[in-house]
Amino acid sequence: MPEAPTDRPERADAARNRRAILRATEELLARHRPEQISMEQVAAAAGVGKGTVFHRFGSRMGLMEALMAERALALTEAVTTGPPPLGPGAPPRERLLAFLDAIVDVVARNKGLMAALGHAASTAPKAAADPTEDPRTAHPVYGFWHGHIADLLAARRPDLDGETQAHLLLAGLQSQSVLRLLERGEGERVAAAVRTLAEALLTAA
Repeated sequence: MPEAPTDRPERADAARNRRAILRATEELLARHRPEQISMEQVAAAAGVGKGTVFHRFGSRMGLMEALMAERALALTEAVTTGPPPLGPGAPPRERLLAFLDAIVDVVARNKGLMAALGHAASTAPKAAADPTEDPRTAHPVYGFWHGHIADLLAARRPDLDGETQAHLLLAGLQSQSVLRLLERGEGERVAAAVRTLAEALLTAA
């Protein structure tokens, strides 16, 4: 399992290894398909032992999730402490549309990583404690995105099943068809389609 978070500051050597491992993973994803990347390759590219990679991240899925979390951190900070419309202070409708635009942008700039997460999730064994849980929806990044969308929907349309609608809005961005559109540079087309769906939810009688 990956290391559990603690309140203790990260040691300098551990932080250096973590940065090296994540940087090596990024570089490998730029040149290889996700399924072609092994933990051994990551360790060699990062200049650390294979055991260090496994101890820190637990598995390839854990490694990909950590890299995605690193890239999504800026969006999380914008939502929690940044200026409106992403940050607090704007009406729920404006915040939701701005947030969905920002998510599409993150996904568009991280297509290889999203594909890696999808591949890792589809090939990873199910957790014994909950065999029905999908690793993609269990990840903290997805959890934050889903929770924020559900909250904003509920603020504007309390009659909706915001939790389910939030899953549906996010589901398309994990599909291979949408990722292929983003690979062709059609991010604005995808963003416009997501906005249309959200607007329909927000304005329906």
